[in-house]
Amino acid sequence: MAVSDANSGGATGAAALLGRLLLSAIFIWSGYAKLMGASGTIAYFAKLGLPMPEIALAVTVAVELGGGLLLLFGLLTRPIAVILALWCIATAFVAHSDFGDRNMQIHFMKNVAMAGGFIYTALLGAGGFSVDALRGQSAAA
Repeated sequence: MAVSDANSGGATGAAALLGRLLLSAIFIWSGYAKLMGASGTIAYFAKLGLPMPEIALAVTVAVELGGGLLLLFGLLTRPIAVILALWCIATAFVAHSDFGDRNMQIHFMKNVAMAGGFIYTALLGAGGFSVDALRGQSAAA
């Protein structure tokens, strides 16, 4: 499949929409949960040793909830996919790097796998069923 094939409608566009839905769901859910449980999230960020945990919360909600919604609707898909790929790698190392804990190993690898999906999304674009396509930007490299 050529890169431009992912930017059409039909089955390919529907598959791209499904992929965006599946990739964005964890971020929308997680970002919303962090926003609704802000005090607990701030305490967790402080425990991780993040500087300025209140600012870290704001950035996290913007990236996860905001980025997840942008990805879902296919708006600014390519740059958002790059941001989310980098976010997945960064959070894998910051929050899931206790490799003595099997659960953390799984979360680390989940983040790495999601980053791979975002790299594909950055390469192929949002697909035909997206705001990017409506704006004529889905096929732009």
